[in-house]
Parts: sequence; C-alpha cells; structure tokens
Amino acid sequence: MTGGAGFIGSHLVEKLLSEGHTVDVLDNFYTGTRRYLTFSSGKVSRLLEQDVADPVVGKYDGIFHLACPASPVHYQANPLDTFRTAVWGTWQVLENCRTNHTRVVIASTSEVYGNPLEHPQRESYFGNVNPVGIRSCYDEGKRGGETIAMDFRRVYGVDARIVRIFNTYGPRMLFDDGRVVSNFCHQALLGEPLTVYGDGSQTRSFCFVSDMVEGLVCAMNAKDFDGPVNLGNPLEYRVIELAQMVLKLSGGRSSIEYKPLPPDDPYRRKPDISKARRILGWEPRIPVEEGISKTIEEFRERMECHGD
Repeated sequence: MTGGAGFIGSHLVEKLLSEGHTVDVLDNFYTGTRRYLTFSSGKVSRLLEQDVADPVVGKYDGIFHLACPASPVHYQANPLDTFRTAVWGTWQVLENCRTNHTRVVIASTSEVYGNPLEHPQRESYFGNVNPVGIRSCYDEGKRGGETIAMDFRRVYGVDARIVRIFNTYGPRMLFDDGRVVSNFCHQALLGEPLTVYGDGSQTRSFCFVSDMVEGLVCAMNAKDFDGPVNLGNPLEYRVIELAQMVLKLSGGRSSIEYKPLPPDDPYRRKPDISKARRILGWEPRIPVEEGISKTIEEFRERMECHGD
C-alpha cells in the first residue's frame, strides 16, 4: 500500500488487516500520520519509509497505489514534488508490477476532469484542465499517471486498474488540508467563521471514507476491469448547503465568511457511477448527514486528545 499512512490509505490498511491480509505500507509521511498505522485489527507487516518516486522493492499479490498529496494546500506547497510523485512514482510502482506480474489499483482523481464542461462527469469525458495553472501539478500529474498506467497495460500487459476518486471525507482527515469538509468541521468546532469561497453555489459530491474503501477493494477484486472507473457519491450538494449542515450537526454558532474563488476551482463536480455499479457492483451507502456527524465526532475527540 503506497500512501498507507494517509487519510484513505490508513482506512484501507485497517480493513485489509481485519480481513486477515498481510500488508506492507510505503509512505514518506509528508501528509501521512504514524499513529494511524496502529490498529486493533492487526499490525502492518513492514513499514517502508521512503518516497514512492524511488524504486519500489518487494513482491506482492496486489498493490494499492495511493501515494500523492491530494489537497490543494499540500500539493501546491511543493508542486514539483507533487508532479514527480504523481508521474514518476506511478512509473516506479508499475515497474514493480511489470517485473512481478502484480495487479495494481491506481488512485487517480476527479481532478482529471478539471473545471468540467460535462455534467455529471463520465469516464469518457476528456476534461477541461488548465495545463499551466497552480493546480496543474496535481491535475496534469494525475492525468500523466493515468497515461503511464494505460501504456504499461497496453505494452507490457500489466493489470493496472485506474479509479478516479471524487471528494472523500471522514475521520482522520487532516485539519489543515484545505478541503471543504475538514475546513468546515474544524472551523465549526473552534467557533471560527466558516470559510465559503465564491457565493457557495458551487457543488461537490461527498463520499464517506468507508464507502470509498469498499470501492477500492471491489476494484482490486473485480474479475473484469475495463478502463478508468469513477468512485464517488452521485448526490450533489452546494457548498453553502454543506456549511449549513455542519453548523446544524456540530451545534456551532459560527458565522459564514465569504472569500474569492481560488483560480481554476471547479464549479460543479458530480460523478456518473454507472460503470462502477455495472462492473464492480458498488455504490456508496452512507448518507451524507450520517457521515458528517461521524466526522465531526472524530474531529472533536482528536482535538481534545491530540490538539491537532
């Protein structure tokens, strides 16, 4: 598991261990958290503390490749490292898979669609991405990673399975990652104004982390896997609706503070998951209000225990 100490990765490691699998984790801890690798369900077999852009050594039955900073705060802080991780890191993982005939699930992103002109977004849509903007290190990096994966598949026959992850949230998100759910939950619990960019009419579709983990496992286990597959929640919410939901569920009395939209911020984001339903038998099950409540509770506990 590359990126196994991260938000989604740690939840996926925990599930695999609970099912009796042996799991090695590769992580450089740029955004990963060490204490998230301590589980009641079992222990990680090996911790490979390294950059995924360095050679990936070891023979495995399957690799989940999740390593890459995924929030604007972190991927824009070191844009060249982000691009290197997304492209060269994926190359290194695929080289390992080519040598050892290993299946790999590659975590791509809805950001490959950019600020989409098609709604909802289907896997056949090529996207509307600014190749020279401040988000392009991540957007184009992930697009480049998909290109490499498909060419390893075509040239070498590597069983590379691309999933495009849409907005995912839940316990263990970093408070400072700049994403809307973590921002709102953290701000509400601190009693600070909730920051809404633009007028709040832009939309996102929010998938709880346990649902996303199930989708990733389905992608690894599927008998037949055809091309990139969207994983996300097709229910669409305006950002201002999410802010109001967080205030209601947290019991907070924060005000809402409006700021200008960041450059190239997508206005609408909603996955078409027809393909995931068809070939993976997967769709999200956790209602957003239930997931937000669980997230707020875990944030509250973490703030009281760790202060981070």
